[in-house]
Amino acid sequence: MSRPVSRVLTLLELLQSGGVRTVAELADRLGVGERTVRRYVDHLVDLDVPVESVRGRYGGYRLAPGHRMPPLMLTDDEALAVLLGLVAGRRTGITAAAGTAGETAAAKVRRVLPERLRHRLDAVLDSLTFTTAPAGSAAPEAAVLLPVADAVRHHRPLAIRYTGGSSGSSERTVYPYGLVAHAGRWYVTGRDLSVGADRTFRLDRIHGARVLPGTFEPPPGPGPAERVLAALATAPYRHEVTVRVRGTAEEIRARLPRSVAVVAAADDEGDGEGEGEGEGEGWCRVEIRAERLDWLPGLLASLDRPFVVERPDELRGLVADLAGRLMDAARGTAPPRG
Repeated sequence: MSRPVSRVLTLLELLQSGGVRTVAELADRLGVGERTVRRYVDHLVDLDVPVESVRGRYGGYRLAPGHRMPPLMLTDDEALAVLLGLVAGRRTGITAAAGTAGETAAAKVRRVLPERLRHRLDAVLDSLTFTTAPAGSAAPEAAVLLPVADAVRHHRPLAIRYTGGSSGSSERTVYPYGLVAHAGRWYVTGRDLSVGADRTFRLDRIHGARVLPGTFEPPPGPGPAERVLAALATAPYRHEVTVRVRGTAEEIRARLPRSVAVVAAADDEGDGEGEGEGEGEGWCRVEIRAERLDWLPGLLASLDRPFVVERPDELRGLVADLAGRLMDAARGTAPPRG
């Protein structure tokens, strides 16, 4: 690479670090005269890099927003951070790049890296393993994510076309409170004006989003993340489970994710169950919505707290079956063959 071209790229890297750079500062960093700096700036402008001149005592040059993204100059650490971020986002399902955009972005970065750095980054990526399986892809499209985020930020109404689980496609007008990424999916929570109630929408089920005129004032109370977790915990499922657990709400919430259970202090102190260890502690009512019950006995046992199943009756039988199997295991006896 010739020295003038190398210096032009170095100038671009300096401008990308942010702020206004004086001509004298740039000349000193590049080891050239101020007149040469201005010529290098002209080269960048000819390449459609949006460099603008700032007048005044502390004037100089800075990068301005352009109609397209200019070339990026990345250090070794920055290149590693970008590639690892793309890989981690794809593995966890939190990437907002639909389709193959994440893969093509990573390929572009790797393609222009110096050979020395590319081999080092390949060594990191080839030797990296994850303890969890890749999350299912539910990335929102940019045409949906960007207007939703704009509406959230500026408190503007949003028109969406939404496909629900069983209700089919419908047009909604929403006051969006916030964007939330949870368990590999993106959600927007807000006021659904068509039903006059707060709702949570999955972004991958939104097939059109348009910001509307006007503004609204977000209500006080729980933040967007709390609203989404509460909505997931109270979503309609086949079984509605209620269990009373001895302990404080904070202790129980530490073991039960907010997206799984709603925990609140019980109005009563129980009927005397579980007296002895922990006597004097209060009780909490735990509400869980579930499509299946078979996983709940193990979850309740893992709390290591006295509990009473209020409903459904079927869960009591499953808890008794688990207790019997645990007792057999403790005695070293084989379970009966069915």
